[in-house]
Amino acid sequence: MHAADDQTPRAEPARPRLRLPRTRRPTPRVVTSGGLTSHVHFLAGPAASTGPAFVLLHGIGMSHRYYRRLQLLLAGHGDTYALDLPGFGGTPTPDRQLTVAEYAVHAARVLEKMGAGRVVAVGQSMGTQFAAELAVQRPDLVSHVALLGPVVDPSRRTVLQQSLALGLDCLKESPLANAVVVTDYARSGLRWYLTELPVMMDYNLDARLAMVSQPVTVIRGSRDPIAPRDWCEKLAATAPNGRFLEIPGKPHLVQHGGAAGTAAEILRLAGE
Repeated sequence: MHAADDQTPRAEPARPRLRLPRTRRPTPRVVTSGGLTSHVHFLAGPAASTGPAFVLLHGIGMSHRYYRRLQLLLAGHGDTYALDLPGFGGTPTPDRQLTVAEYAVHAARVLEKMGAGRVVAVGQSMGTQFAAELAVQRPDLVSHVALLGPVVDPSRRTVLQQSLALGLDCLKESPLANAVVVTDYARSGLRWYLTELPVMMDYNLDARLAMVSQPVTVIRGSRDPIAPRDWCEKLAATAPNGRFLEIPGKPHLVQHGGAAGTAAEILRLAGE
């Protein structure tokens, strides 16, 4: 739905679910640019594919690991690049705080070093900030944007409110999803998490998304306590070419628990 429409975007029914393909292991690469290092976990798409490529950008404290199911599904249609951004996923910790804009610049340089063409930028949680910023900075590199469980709702812009929502979400996630979260948080460490937390809290996703000219889909799980429905609908209406979709019964890590429905909507966004 276009922002030019006067109506608020509504949740649309998900397409028929995709089946998880046979497990393939991504090829890991260490890419350094401007003194910052990322790990890139690459899965090639079908041979001679002319489909889209995808970059998967994780949230604060996380890594490529919680994208494994989604990456397998998207790789059936095009090349996928799941990044471990600087300070996360076992990458070297930077010696200073990084802004969202700096993360986006770094992600673009990493993709260029990997030889990626135009990509669909997929972000989850704080990764939605990276994806939106990358789209604003580099419209030549980003063709479409998928925002999964975006943050931070302006009506809940305190650490206490976000912490309570995160705690509630943990009660709704599967044991496997929680295990990934806990181990990834441990790997990134409390110091770096707290260093980047103010950056996440202060970023104005609403304002930046209004500058994204590419098609945008905002996706949330219907049980997500972190990304409330009313704000996600507002975000979709803010984007010049935005639409909103809700995955029934899924919490914040919708790309993990609802990988098939999420992949179907991302592929729909990309015209697949």
